Amino acid sequence: MSGWNGGYVTDISYTAGWYPTQSPMMMALACQLCSVAVPMPRPEDPIRLLELGCGQGFGAMVQAASNPNWQVTAVDFNPAHIAAAREWAAEAGLTNITFIEADLATLAEDPASRDIPEADFVTLHGVWSWVPKSVQDGIVRLLRDKVRSGGTVHISYNALPAWGPAMGMQRLLREAGRRLAWRSDRQGDQGLAVVQALLAADARQLQRSPFAKALLNGLHAAPSSYLAHEYMNEHWQPCFMADVAAGLSDAKLEWVGSSQLTENFPSLTLTDAQRAVADKFEDPVMRELVKDMCLDRSLRHDVFVRGARRVDNATRDAALMDVTIGLNIHPDELPATVDVPAGQAEFNAAFYRPIIEAANAGPARTGDLLNLPEVEGRRDNPAELLGMLIGLNLAYPVLRPGADPHPAAMRFNLVSARRLARSESLNRVVGAASGRTGAGVQASVLDLLVLDRLREGETDIEDLVRLISPAPGDAQQVRDALNHSLHRRMPILHRAGVY
Repeated sequence: MSGWNGGYVTDISYTAGWYPTQSPMMMALACQLCSVAVPMPRPEDPIRLLELGCGQGFGAMVQAASNPNWQVTAVDFNPAHIAAAREWAAEAGLTNITFIEADLATLAEDPASRDIPEADFVTLHGVWSWVPKSVQDGIVRLLRDKVRSGGTVHISYNALPAWGPAMGMQRLLREAGRRLAWRSDRQGDQGLAVVQALLAADARQLQRSPFAKALLNGLHAAPSSYLAHEYMNEHWQPCFMADVAAGLSDAKLEWVGSSQLTENFPSLTLTDAQRAVADKFEDPVMRELVKDMCLDRSLRHDVFVRGARRVDNATRDAALMDVTIGLNIHPDELPATVDVPAGQAEFNAAFYRPIIEAANAGPARTGDLLNLPEVEGRRDNPAELLGMLIGLNLAYPVLRPGADPHPAAMRFNLVSARRLARSESLNRVVGAASGRTGAGVQASVLDLLVLDRLREGETDIEDLVRLISPAPGDAQQVRDALNHSLHRRMPILHRAGVY
Protein backbone atom coordinates (compact mmCIF):
# COMPACT_ATOMS: atom_id res chain seq x y z
CA MET A 1 0.00 0.00 0.00
CA SER A 2 1.06 3.63 -0.50
CA GLY A 3 2.31 5.63 2.46
CA TRP A 4 -0.37 8.31 2.53
CA ASN A 5 -3.26 6.04 3.40
CA GLY A 6 -2.91 6.10 7.18
CA GLY A 7 -3.71 2.41 7.48
CA TYR A 8 -6.83 2.58 5.32
CA VAL A 9 -7.14 0.28 2.29
CA THR A 10 -6.51 2.42 -0.80
CA ASP A 11 -4.58 0.22 -3.20
CA ILE A 12 -7.76 -1.42 -4.55
CA SER A 13 -11.19 0.09 -5.09
CA TYR A 14 -14.25 -0.82 -3.07
CA THR A 15 -17.21 -2.52 -4.72
CA ALA A 16 -20.05 -0.38 -6.08
CA GLY A 17 -22.63 -0.51 -3.31
CA TRP A 18 -26.28 0.43 -2.90
CA TYR A 19 -28.08 0.23 0.44
CA PRO A 20 -31.75 1.30 0.79
CA THR A 21 -31.11 2.28 4.42
CA GLN A 22 -29.10 5.28 3.11
CA SER A 23 -32.08 6.80 1.30
CA PRO A 24 -33.51 10.04 2.77
CA MET A 25 -36.94 8.48 2.27
CA MET A 26 -35.97 5.63 4.61
CA MET A 27 -34.30 7.95 7.11
CA ALA A 28 -37.40 10.15 7.32
CA LEU A 29 -39.72 7.15 7.57
CA ALA A 30 -37.62 5.71 10.41
CA CYS A 31 -37.94 9.00 12.28
CA GLN A 32 -41.69 9.11 11.78
CA LEU A 33 -42.09 5.53 12.98
CA CYS A 34 -40.19 6.58 16.12
CA SER A 35 -42.49 9.60 16.63
CA VAL A 36 -39.93 12.22 15.62
CA ALA A 37 -41.02 15.05 13.32
CA VAL A 38 -38.85 14.61 10.22
CA PRO A 39 -41.21 15.12 7.26
CA MET A 40 -40.93 12.79 4.29
CA PRO A 41 -39.37 14.66 1.35
CA ARG A 42 -41.98 16.21 -0.94
CA PRO A 43 -41.75 15.87 -4.73
CA GLU A 44 -40.29 19.31 -5.43
CA ASP A 45 -38.25 19.79 -2.26
CA PRO A 46 -34.67 20.85 -3.16
CA ILE A 47 -33.11 18.31 -0.79
CA ARG A 48 -29.40 18.57 -0.04
CA LEU A 49 -27.81 15.17 0.59
CA LEU A 50 -24.25 14.60 1.82
CA GLU A 51 -22.50 11.21 1.80
CA LEU A 52 -19.23 10.76 3.68
CA GLY A 53 -17.07 7.84 2.59
CA CYS A 54 -18.90 7.35 -0.70
CA GLY A 55 -16.51 4.82 -2.27
CA GLN A 56 -17.10 4.78 -6.02
CA GLY A 57 -20.21 6.88 -5.44
CA PHE A 58 -22.80 4.48 -6.83
CA GLY A 59 -25.33 4.97 -4.03
CA ALA A 60 -24.98 8.75 -4.18
CA MET A 61 -25.43 8.67 -7.98
CA VAL A 62 -28.61 6.59 -7.62
CA GLN A 63 -30.02 9.34 -5.40
CA ALA A 64 -28.92 12.09 -7.78
CA ALA A 65 -30.34 10.31 -10.84
CA SER A 66 -33.63 9.67 -9.04
CA ASN A 67 -34.00 13.31 -7.96
CA PRO A 68 -32.70 15.87 -10.49
CA ASN A 69 -33.90 18.70 -8.23
CA TRP A 70 -31.71 17.50 -5.35
CA GLN A 71 -28.13 18.63 -4.70
CA VAL A 72 -25.93 15.66 -3.80
CA THR A 73 -22.37 15.95 -2.43
CA ALA A 74 -20.22 12.84 -1.97
CA VAL A 75 -16.83 12.73 -0.22
CA ASP A 76 -14.15 10.05 -0.18
CA PHE A 77 -10.52 9.81 0.90
CA ASN A 78 -9.38 7.66 -2.04
CA PRO A 79 -8.55 9.63 -5.21
CA ALA A 80 -9.14 6.52 -7.36
CA HIS A 81 -12.70 6.32 -6.04
CA ILE A 82 -13.37 9.99 -6.77
CA ALA A 83 -11.87 9.81 -10.26
CA ALA A 84 -13.99 6.76 -11.11
CA ALA A 85 -17.14 8.36 -9.67
CA ARG A 86 -16.68 11.60 -11.62
CA GLU A 87 -16.17 9.63 -14.83
CA TRP A 88 -19.29 7.52 -14.18
CA ALA A 89 -21.43 10.57 -13.38
CA ALA A 90 -20.20 12.40 -16.48
CA GLU A 91 -21.02 9.44 -18.71
CA ALA A 92 -24.50 9.27 -17.18
CA GLY A 93 -25.00 13.02 -17.66
CA LEU A 94 -25.57 13.75 -13.97
CA THR A 95 -25.19 17.46 -13.24
CA ASN A 96 -26.57 17.61 -9.69
CA ILE A 97 -23.83 15.68 -7.92
CA THR A 98 -20.40 16.88 -6.73
CA PHE A 99 -17.56 14.55 -5.72
CA ILE A 100 -14.87 15.77 -3.32
CA GLU A 101 -11.59 14.03 -2.52
CA ALA A 102 -10.77 14.88 1.08
CA ASP A 103 -9.45 13.57 4.38
CA LEU A 104 -12.38 13.49 6.80
CA ALA A 105 -9.94 14.09 9.68
CA THR A 106 -9.31 17.65 8.44
CA LEU A 107 -12.12 18.49 5.99
CA ALA A 108 -14.03 20.63 8.50
CA GLU A 109 -11.05 23.02 8.63
CA ASP A 110 -10.24 22.78 4.92
CA PRO A 111 -11.33 25.72 2.71
CA ALA A 112 -12.90 23.09 0.40
CA SER A 113 -15.60 22.52 3.01
CA ARG A 114 -17.02 25.98 2.32
CA ASP A 115 -18.41 24.62 -0.94
CA ILE A 116 -20.36 21.86 0.84
CA PRO A 117 -23.94 23.07 1.32
CA GLU A 118 -25.75 22.72 4.62
CA ALA A 119 -27.28 19.25 4.49
CA ASP A 120 -30.84 18.07 5.07
CA PHE A 121 -29.68 14.44 5.13
CA VAL A 122 -26.26 12.86 5.68
CA THR A 123 -25.24 9.23 5.33
CA LEU A 124 -22.10 7.30 6.33
CA HIS A 125 -21.99 3.58 5.55
CA GLY A 126 -19.33 1.54 7.33
CA VAL A 127 -16.83 4.37 7.66
CA TRP A 128 -17.04 4.94 11.41
CA SER A 129 -15.76 1.49 12.40
CA TRP A 130 -12.95 1.50 9.80
CA VAL A 131 -11.13 4.70 10.79
CA PRO A 132 -9.08 6.00 13.78
CA LYS A 133 -10.46 8.37 16.39
CA SER A 134 -8.83 11.36 14.67
CA VAL A 135 -11.05 10.74 11.64
CA GLN A 136 -14.12 10.10 13.80
CA ASP A 137 -13.50 13.44 15.53
CA GLY A 138 -13.13 15.16 12.14
CA ILE A 139 -16.43 13.66 11.02
CA VAL A 140 -18.14 15.03 14.13
CA ARG A 141 -16.74 18.52 13.51
CA LEU A 142 -17.93 18.40 9.89
CA LEU A 143 -21.40 17.26 10.95
CA ARG A 144 -21.51 20.05 13.52
CA ASP A 145 -20.83 22.55 10.74
CA LYS A 146 -22.87 21.06 7.90
CA VAL A 147 -26.04 19.45 9.31
CA ARG A 148 -28.88 21.94 9.36
CA SER A 149 -31.20 22.28 12.37
CA GLY A 150 -33.65 19.41 12.08
CA GLY A 151 -31.27 17.58 9.72
CA THR A 152 -31.01 13.79 9.76
CA VAL A 153 -27.90 11.57 9.80
CA HIS A 154 -27.69 7.84 8.98
CA ILE A 155 -24.60 6.01 10.21
CA SER A 156 -23.89 2.30 9.91
CA TYR A 157 -21.05 0.56 11.73
CA ASN A 158 -19.84 -2.82 12.97
CA ALA A 159 -21.46 -3.19 16.35
CA LEU A 160 -20.60 -4.67 19.72
CA PRO A 161 -21.27 -6.93 21.49
CA ALA A 162 -22.24 -9.09 18.47
CA TRP A 163 -18.79 -8.69 16.89
CA GLY A 164 -17.00 -9.57 20.13
CA PRO A 165 -16.63 -13.33 19.56
CA ALA A 166 -15.29 -12.71 16.02
CA MET A 167 -12.72 -10.02 16.79
CA GLY A 168 -10.01 -12.65 17.02
CA MET A 169 -11.01 -13.96 13.61
CA GLN A 170 -10.62 -10.50 12.06
CA ARG A 171 -7.26 -9.92 13.73
CA LEU A 172 -5.97 -13.28 12.55
CA LEU A 173 -7.24 -12.67 9.01
CA ARG A 174 -5.56 -9.27 8.83
CA GLU A 175 -2.25 -10.22 10.43
CA ALA A 176 -1.88 -13.42 8.42
CA GLY A 177 -2.79 -11.69 5.18
CA ARG A 178 -0.26 -8.89 5.73
CA ARG A 179 2.53 -11.44 6.08
CA LEU A 180 1.57 -13.51 3.06
CA ALA A 181 0.81 -10.93 0.35
CA TRP A 182 1.39 -7.33 -0.69
CA ARG A 183 -1.83 -6.07 -2.32
CA SER A 184 -4.84 -5.72 -0.06
CA ASP A 185 -7.08 -8.00 -2.12
CA ARG A 186 -4.47 -10.77 -2.03
CA GLN A 187 -3.95 -10.14 1.67
CA GLY A 188 -7.64 -10.63 2.30
CA ASP A 189 -7.75 -13.85 0.27
CA GLN A 190 -4.63 -15.26 1.93
CA GLY A 191 -5.76 -14.29 5.42
CA LEU A 192 -9.17 -15.85 4.88
CA ALA A 193 -7.52 -19.08 3.72
CA VAL A 194 -5.52 -19.23 6.98
CA VAL A 195 -8.65 -18.67 9.08
CA GLN A 196 -10.58 -21.34 7.18
CA ALA A 197 -7.70 -23.79 7.59
CA LEU A 198 -7.67 -23.19 11.35
CA LEU A 199 -11.43 -23.65 11.52
CA ALA A 200 -11.04 -27.00 9.76
CA ALA A 201 -8.30 -27.85 12.27
CA ASP A 202 -10.78 -27.32 15.15
CA ALA A 203 -9.31 -24.08 16.48
CA ARG A 204 -11.32 -23.60 19.66
CA GLN A 205 -11.82 -19.83 19.39
CA LEU A 206 -13.34 -20.25 15.93
CA GLN A 207 -15.32 -23.39 16.65
CA ARG A 208 -16.91 -21.93 19.80
CA SER A 209 -18.28 -18.85 17.98
CA PRO A 210 -21.39 -19.49 15.85
CA PHE A 211 -21.18 -15.87 14.72
CA ALA A 212 -17.61 -16.23 13.42
CA LYS A 213 -18.49 -19.51 11.68
CA ALA A 214 -21.52 -17.90 10.04
CA LEU A 215 -19.36 -15.02 8.82
CA LEU A 216 -16.82 -17.40 7.36
CA ASN A 217 -19.52 -19.40 5.59
CA GLY A 218 -20.71 -16.22 3.89
CA LEU A 219 -17.26 -14.99 2.89
CA HIS A 220 -16.35 -17.75 0.45
CA ALA A 221 -18.31 -15.99 -2.31
CA ALA A 222 -17.47 -12.41 -1.28
CA PRO A 223 -15.45 -10.32 -3.78
CA SER A 224 -11.81 -9.81 -2.84
CA SER A 225 -12.34 -6.04 -2.82
CA TYR A 226 -15.10 -6.38 -0.22
CA LEU A 227 -12.95 -8.67 1.91
CA ALA A 228 -10.05 -6.24 1.84
CA HIS A 229 -12.06 -3.13 2.73
CA GLU A 230 -14.08 -4.89 5.41
CA TYR A 231 -11.24 -6.67 7.22
CA MET A 232 -7.83 -5.24 6.27
CA ASN A 233 -8.06 -1.65 7.55
CA GLU A 234 -5.50 -1.00 10.30
CA HIS A 235 -7.96 0.83 12.54
CA TRP A 236 -10.86 -1.62 12.18
CA GLN A 237 -12.81 -1.53 15.42
CA PRO A 238 -16.46 -2.45 16.14
CA CYS A 239 -18.28 -0.05 18.45
CA PHE A 240 -20.87 0.02 21.18
CA MET A 241 -23.87 2.11 20.18
CA ALA A 242 -23.57 4.19 23.36
CA ASP A 243 -20.06 5.29 22.37
CA VAL A 244 -21.17 6.29 18.86
CA ALA A 245 -24.07 8.26 20.32
CA ALA A 246 -21.75 10.00 22.78
CA GLY A 247 -19.37 10.98 19.98
CA LEU A 248 -22.12 12.36 17.74
CA SER A 249 -23.65 14.31 20.62
CA ASP A 250 -20.83 16.85 20.16
CA ALA A 251 -22.52 17.70 16.84
CA LYS A 252 -25.86 18.10 18.71
CA LEU A 253 -27.12 14.89 17.16
CA GLU A 254 -29.65 12.79 19.08
CA TRP A 255 -30.27 9.10 18.43
CA VAL A 256 -33.77 8.40 17.13
CA GLY A 257 -33.97 4.85 15.80
CA SER A 258 -32.89 2.49 13.05
CA SER A 259 -33.33 2.75 9.29
CA GLN A 260 -33.68 -1.05 9.43
CA LEU A 261 -37.34 -0.42 10.17
CA THR A 262 -38.28 -3.67 11.89
CA GLU A 263 -35.63 -3.01 14.54
CA ASN A 264 -37.78 -0.15 15.85
CA PHE A 265 -40.45 -2.62 17.04
CA PRO A 266 -39.56 -4.29 20.38
CA SER A 267 -42.25 -6.94 19.82
CA LEU A 268 -40.36 -8.12 16.72
CA THR A 269 -36.86 -7.99 18.20
CA LEU A 270 -37.24 -9.03 21.86
CA THR A 271 -39.09 -11.78 23.68
CA ASP A 272 -41.53 -10.87 26.47
CA ALA A 273 -38.90 -11.63 29.09
CA GLN A 274 -36.27 -9.55 27.29
CA ARG A 275 -38.68 -6.62 26.91
CA ALA A 276 -39.39 -6.75 30.63
CA VAL A 277 -35.70 -6.07 31.28
CA ALA A 278 -35.48 -3.33 28.65
CA ASP A 279 -38.58 -1.62 29.99
CA LYS A 280 -36.87 -1.04 33.35
CA PHE A 281 -34.99 1.82 31.67
CA GLU A 282 -36.26 5.15 30.36
CA ASP A 283 -32.92 5.92 28.68
CA PRO A 284 -33.27 4.81 25.02
CA VAL A 285 -29.51 4.23 24.71
CA MET A 286 -29.65 1.83 27.65
CA ARG A 287 -32.58 0.04 26.04
CA GLU A 288 -30.50 -0.36 22.89
CA LEU A 289 -27.68 -1.92 24.90
CA VAL A 290 -30.15 -4.45 26.29
CA LYS A 291 -31.42 -5.10 22.76
CA ASP A 292 -27.88 -5.53 21.42
CA MET A 293 -27.20 -8.09 24.15
CA CYS A 294 -30.14 -10.11 22.85
CA LEU A 295 -29.51 -9.90 19.09
CA ASP A 296 -26.86 -10.97 16.60
CA ARG A 297 -26.89 -7.41 15.30
CA SER A 298 -23.38 -7.10 13.86
CA LEU A 299 -24.16 -4.03 11.73
CA ARG A 300 -26.25 -1.18 13.08
CA HIS A 301 -28.00 1.40 10.89
CA ASP A 302 -28.64 4.25 13.33
CA VAL A 303 -30.52 7.46 12.57
CA PHE A 304 -29.72 10.68 14.43
CA VAL A 305 -31.45 14.07 14.23
CA ARG A 306 -30.06 17.49 15.05
CA GLY A 307 -32.90 18.83 17.16
CA ALA A 308 -35.30 15.88 17.45
CA ARG A 309 -38.90 17.04 17.93
CA ARG A 310 -41.12 14.41 19.52
CA VAL A 311 -44.76 14.12 18.45
CA ASP A 312 -47.71 12.25 19.92
CA ASN A 313 -49.07 9.05 18.41
CA ALA A 314 -52.01 10.78 16.73
CA THR A 315 -49.70 13.23 14.93
CA ARG A 316 -47.35 10.39 13.96
CA ASP A 317 -50.17 8.24 12.60
CA ALA A 318 -51.64 11.11 10.59
CA ALA A 319 -48.28 11.61 8.87
CA LEU A 320 -47.83 7.89 8.24
CA MET A 321 -51.29 7.61 6.69
CA ASP A 322 -50.05 9.96 3.94
CA VAL A 323 -47.04 7.79 3.02
CA THR A 324 -47.37 6.24 -0.43
CA ILE A 325 -45.95 2.78 -0.99
CA GLY A 326 -45.20 0.52 -3.93
CA LEU A 327 -45.01 -3.27 -3.93
CA ASN A 328 -41.62 -4.98 -4.22
CA ILE A 329 -42.97 -8.53 -4.62
CA HIS A 330 -45.51 -10.38 -6.70
CA PRO A 331 -48.71 -10.89 -4.63
CA ASP A 332 -48.25 -14.67 -4.54
CA GLU A 333 -44.85 -14.11 -2.86
CA LEU A 334 -46.44 -12.75 0.34
CA PRO A 335 -45.18 -15.10 3.07
CA ALA A 336 -47.46 -16.55 5.70
CA THR A 337 -44.83 -15.97 8.39
CA VAL A 338 -41.35 -14.49 8.64
CA ASP A 339 -38.57 -15.22 11.10
CA VAL A 340 -37.75 -12.29 13.39
CA PRO A 341 -35.43 -12.21 16.42
CA ALA A 342 -38.38 -12.57 18.82
CA GLY A 343 -39.68 -15.66 16.98
CA GLN A 344 -42.07 -15.61 14.04
CA ALA A 345 -44.24 -12.76 12.78
CA GLU A 346 -47.48 -13.73 11.05
CA PHE A 347 -48.93 -12.08 7.98
CA ASN A 348 -52.66 -12.31 8.64
CA ALA A 349 -54.05 -13.04 5.18
CA ALA A 350 -57.40 -11.39 5.94
CA PHE A 351 -55.54 -8.15 6.69
CA TYR A 352 -52.57 -8.16 4.32
CA ARG A 353 -53.91 -9.92 1.23
CA PRO A 354 -56.33 -7.12 0.16
CA ILE A 355 -53.62 -4.54 0.77
CA ILE A 356 -51.08 -6.46 -1.30
CA GLU A 357 -53.55 -6.99 -4.14
CA ALA A 358 -54.39 -3.28 -4.24
CA ALA A 359 -50.74 -2.18 -4.10
CA ASN A 360 -49.99 -4.56 -6.97
CA ALA A 361 -51.94 -2.23 -9.27
CA GLY A 362 -49.54 0.64 -8.53
CA PRO A 363 -48.38 3.00 -5.76
CA ALA A 364 -51.04 3.60 -3.12
CA ARG A 365 -51.46 5.82 -0.08
CA THR A 366 -51.24 4.00 3.25
CA GLY A 367 -54.50 5.50 4.54
CA ASP A 368 -56.34 4.37 1.41
CA LEU A 369 -54.97 0.84 1.75
CA LEU A 370 -56.04 0.60 5.38
CA ASN A 371 -59.54 1.83 4.47
CA LEU A 372 -60.15 -0.88 1.88
CA PRO A 373 -63.48 -2.54 2.77
CA GLU A 374 -61.95 -6.02 2.37
CA VAL A 375 -59.34 -5.44 5.07
CA GLU A 376 -60.06 -7.32 8.30
CA GLY A 377 -58.21 -6.10 11.37
CA ARG A 378 -56.86 -2.89 12.87
CA ARG A 379 -57.10 0.00 10.46
CA ASP A 380 -55.61 2.58 12.83
CA ASN A 381 -52.00 1.33 12.97
CA PRO A 382 -50.10 2.55 9.90
CA ALA A 383 -46.79 2.15 11.75
CA GLU A 384 -47.18 -1.61 11.89
CA LEU A 385 -48.19 -1.87 8.22
CA LEU A 386 -45.27 0.26 6.99
CA GLY A 387 -42.79 -1.27 9.40
CA MET A 388 -43.63 -4.80 8.27
CA LEU A 389 -43.98 -4.26 4.52
CA ILE A 390 -41.09 -1.84 4.00
CA GLY A 391 -38.93 -3.16 6.83
CA LEU A 392 -39.07 -6.67 5.36
CA ASN A 393 -38.39 -5.38 1.83
CA LEU A 394 -41.85 -6.32 0.57
CA ALA A 395 -42.62 -2.70 -0.32
CA TYR A 396 -40.90 0.67 -0.65
CA PRO A 397 -41.88 4.33 -0.08
CA VAL A 398 -42.82 6.34 -3.17
CA LEU A 399 -42.02 10.06 -3.51
CA ARG A 400 -43.74 10.97 -6.80
CA PRO A 401 -46.57 8.47 -7.39
CA GLY A 402 -47.73 9.79 -10.77
CA ALA A 403 -44.34 10.61 -12.27
CA ASP A 404 -43.30 9.17 -15.61
CA PRO A 405 -39.90 7.47 -15.91
CA HIS A 406 -37.30 10.23 -15.80
CA PRO A 407 -34.69 10.48 -18.59
CA ALA A 408 -31.88 11.12 -16.08
CA ALA A 409 -32.70 7.95 -14.17
CA MET A 410 -33.08 5.83 -17.31
CA ARG A 411 -29.76 7.03 -18.74
CA PHE A 412 -28.00 6.35 -15.44
CA ASN A 413 -29.45 2.82 -15.28
CA LEU A 414 -28.30 2.15 -18.85
CA VAL A 415 -24.75 3.33 -18.14
CA SER A 416 -24.67 1.40 -14.85
CA ALA A 417 -25.85 -1.83 -16.49
CA ARG A 418 -22.95 -1.78 -18.94
CA ARG A 419 -20.36 -0.78 -16.34
CA LEU A 420 -21.45 -3.20 -13.61
CA ALA A 421 -21.69 -6.12 -16.02
CA ARG A 422 -17.91 -5.82 -16.50
CA SER A 423 -17.02 -5.93 -12.80
CA GLU A 424 -19.82 -7.50 -10.75
CA SER A 425 -21.63 -10.82 -10.53
CA LEU A 426 -24.90 -10.78 -12.49
CA ASN A 427 -26.85 -11.74 -9.37
CA ARG A 428 -25.36 -8.87 -7.34
CA VAL A 429 -28.21 -6.72 -5.96
CA VAL A 430 -27.83 -3.04 -6.82
CA GLY A 431 -30.28 -0.16 -7.09
CA ALA A 432 -32.09 0.98 -10.20
CA ALA A 433 -32.71 4.73 -10.10
CA SER A 434 -36.33 5.88 -10.24
CA GLY A 435 -37.76 9.38 -10.28
CA ARG A 436 -41.10 7.95 -9.14
CA THR A 437 -39.76 6.45 -5.92
CA GLY A 438 -37.14 9.15 -5.38
CA ALA A 439 -34.65 6.43 -4.52
CA GLY A 440 -33.17 3.20 -5.78
CA VAL A 441 -35.39 0.20 -6.37
CA GLN A 442 -33.98 -3.27 -5.74
CA ALA A 443 -32.56 -4.74 -8.94
CA SER A 444 -29.77 -7.15 -9.80
CA VAL A 445 -27.09 -6.47 -12.37
CA LEU A 446 -28.93 -8.99 -14.53
CA ASP A 447 -32.14 -6.95 -14.15
CA LEU A 448 -30.30 -3.84 -15.34
CA LEU A 449 -29.04 -5.74 -18.39
CA VAL A 450 -32.57 -6.94 -19.15
CA LEU A 451 -33.80 -3.35 -18.84
CA ASP A 452 -31.16 -2.32 -21.36
CA ARG A 453 -32.35 -4.97 -23.81
CA LEU A 454 -36.02 -4.06 -23.29
CA ARG A 455 -35.20 -0.52 -24.34
CA GLU A 456 -33.88 -2.01 -27.58
CA GLY A 457 -37.02 -4.11 -28.03
CA GLU A 458 -35.28 -7.40 -27.23
CA THR A 459 -37.38 -9.89 -25.24
CA ASP A 460 -36.35 -13.28 -26.64
CA ILE A 461 -34.87 -15.42 -23.87
CA GLU A 462 -32.48 -17.32 -26.13
CA ASP A 463 -31.06 -14.13 -27.59
CA LEU A 464 -30.49 -12.86 -24.05
CA VAL A 465 -28.78 -16.11 -23.07
CA ARG A 466 -26.42 -15.77 -26.03
CA LEU A 467 -25.75 -12.14 -25.06
CA ILE A 468 -24.62 -13.18 -21.59
CA SER A 469 -22.60 -16.14 -22.94
CA PRO A 470 -22.75 -18.38 -19.86
CA ALA A 471 -20.11 -21.00 -19.20
CA PRO A 472 -20.85 -24.51 -20.48
CA GLY A 473 -23.41 -26.15 -18.22
CA ASP A 474 -24.71 -22.83 -16.84
CA ALA A 475 -27.07 -21.97 -19.71
CA GLN A 476 -30.18 -23.37 -18.01
CA GLN A 477 -29.43 -21.54 -14.78
CA VAL A 478 -29.04 -18.28 -16.73
CA ARG A 479 -32.23 -19.06 -18.68
CA ASP A 480 -34.16 -19.51 -15.41
CA ALA A 481 -32.75 -16.27 -14.00
CA LEU A 482 -33.73 -14.39 -17.15
CA ASN A 483 -37.25 -15.76 -17.02
CA HIS A 484 -37.57 -14.62 -13.42
CA SER A 485 -36.22 -11.19 -14.32
CA LEU A 486 -38.52 -10.74 -17.32
CA HIS A 487 -41.71 -12.06 -15.79
CA ARG A 488 -41.37 -11.15 -12.10
CA ARG A 489 -38.94 -8.28 -11.62
CA MET A 490 -39.69 -6.25 -14.75
CA PRO A 491 -43.40 -5.69 -13.88
CA ILE A 492 -42.29 -4.53 -10.40
CA LEU A 493 -39.70 -2.17 -11.85
CA HIS A 494 -42.27 -0.86 -14.34
CA ARG A 495 -44.73 -0.03 -11.52
CA ALA A 496 -41.84 1.66 -9.70
CA GLY A 497 -41.31 3.97 -12.67
CA VAL A 498 -37.88 2.61 -13.56
CA TYR A 499 -38.96 2.31 -17.20
